[in-house]
Amino acid sequence: MATNADNIDEIVRVDESAKEQRKRPSTASKGREEEVASPDAEAPVDVESKPKMTHMPSSSRLKQQKLPAWQPILTAKTVLPLFFAVGVAFVLLGTVLLVYSNNVREFIYDYTNCVNSNNIKCSDFPALYNTNCMCTIKFELNDNFPAPVFIYYALKNFYQNHRRYVKSRDDKQLLGKNVTTLNTDCAPFDVDGGQIAPCGAIANSLFNDTFSFKYYNVSTMAPPISVGLLARDIAWTTDRVVKFRNPTSWDGTVKPKYWQRPVYNLSNTTDNNGYQNEDLIVWMRTAALPTFRKLFRRVDHHQTEFLKGLPKGNYTVDINYSRSILFFSSCSCLSESNF
Repeated sequence: MATNADNIDEIVRVDESAKEQRKRPSTASKGREEEVASPDAEAPVDVESKPKMTHMPSSSRLKQQKLPAWQPILTAKTVLPLFFAVGVAFVLLGTVLLVYSNNVREFIYDYTNCVNSNNIKCSDFPALYNTNCMCTIKFELNDNFPAPVFIYYALKNFYQNHRRYVKSRDDKQLLGKNVTTLNTDCAPFDVDGGQIAPCGAIANSLFNDTFSFKYYNVSTMAPPISVGLLARDIAWTTDRVVKFRNPTSWDGTVKPKYWQRPVYNLSNTTDNNGYQNEDLIVWMRTAALPTFRKLFRRVDHHQTEFLKGLPKGNYTVDINYSRSILFFSSCSCLSESNF
């Protein structure tokens, strides 16, 4: 009996030792755990030590592109009527623009080959005598030109769009700032015994023809009437207000080489002088094509004879010549006729 009891006790101890072995990992498994937890493994990252994502957009529906959307299904039944409707609308709009454009009246006179009192071509005069040439042209308007009437000059084969020509200016100088060193693109029209004002090739080639108009009323045989011309409001408002300002002093400046007078004496009126002279501003806005026209003057319609525009009849124009083409143009309520 004692032997059986001993066997039972031994079986119980073996069973308990087996349980303990199952609870404790074996040496091999410990080794594997140590390999997994080796120094080469990444250490757990502390969430609080991560940098905050400051540029992450908000989770709104707009920024996460979760707004409801609608995509039409285009079919012939829906597209063709839309095309026809848009086409008819543009045909009507084009008709209206064409009618207004045809109502613009225009008179063009090319005075390139006009001659002075000595019957010398003014186109040859500056090269031969290095001085101005005065010539007079006569023309007749067969129709009345309704107000407002504008006078343009035009140039052909004058490449204001040349890259170096377009860059040859100093915008800081034109803003009236005290510029000690001019833009290098102004060279060689930057210094000539003093700082050239304004510098650059654009300003140096300023259009300098002048015109004076007279109207002859043949029906009344009255003396000729001078046509008043307005030199204000011929430039873009943004150019006049934003881009051009006069400096506090003109000391140390000289006129461009081919100018007849300094920039501060371009006009007889103080509010249209210096860099804010509108003839200069119009010229400094370079043309995109080699054949172009620029606004020269507006006819003064406050005169009794020209309240409604330029009447038909005979006119003479006295020109201080450099060479160009002269335009008369009336204006419609939508646009002016293009060259």
